[in-house]
Amino acid sequence: MKLPAPLLWLVAVLLSGCANGQGRPDLPYSSWNIGLGAPSHMEVWVESVDVIDRRGLVFERVHGGRVSYTGNPVGWPKRVGGGGGKSISGVDLPEFIFVRWQSLVEPQTYNVRFNIPLWVREEMLKPREVADCSRKEPRPTKIAYLDTFDILLAPGGIAKVWLTGGCLKSIELGRFEGKVNKVGPYEGTSGGKHRPLSEASKAYIEQFGIPYGSW
Repeated sequence: MKLPAPLLWLVAVLLSGCANGQGRPDLPYSSWNIGLGAPSHMEVWVESVDVIDRRGLVFERVHGGRVSYTGNPVGWPKRVGGGGGKSISGVDLPEFIFVRWQSLVEPQTYNVRFNIPLWVREEMLKPREVADCSRKEPRPTKIAYLDTFDILLAPGGIAKVWLTGGCLKSIELGRFEGKVNKVGPYEGTSGGKHRPLSEASKAYIEQFGIPYGSW
């Protein structure tokens, strides 16, 4: 039976989508992760984390909200990671990660884009044998992956990113400078009002100021 031209076009589109691998990602783990953090007292609220994966598919708001805080308001921690963060399932390895966040101590809203090069995705797929750091001695070995992006956000629109994984040594991916979001917090829907700063952080900033330049 000969199909009508419009139906032939629809079948071709559907087959093309399957051929482009838009089903479940072919990964050695069920999900990868994004961890969000900031220096102590430099309070942050993440409005959105969006991802474009290596298939070119767009995933909006895969993460956001509260972040974890380091033990020091000044500078970056010497060690990050440990395999925590938000699990990102159903999404292939990222080609781009976008973050929009409110820096509450300023206050200001920033956008930043992280380009994830091929070599990073290749590192994410390598199985590594490592001693299980969650166990007491003797520590058996296990297979682990660098499957987590730890993203720390600081005043001035500064961000730093590491690739981490449980018990594995992290890889620093770089320091990035975000841009001010011209429409303001919540994409201009809050009348320019940011989330409130906690009293503890407000007191710290009043006494010591914001340590710009340490990030």
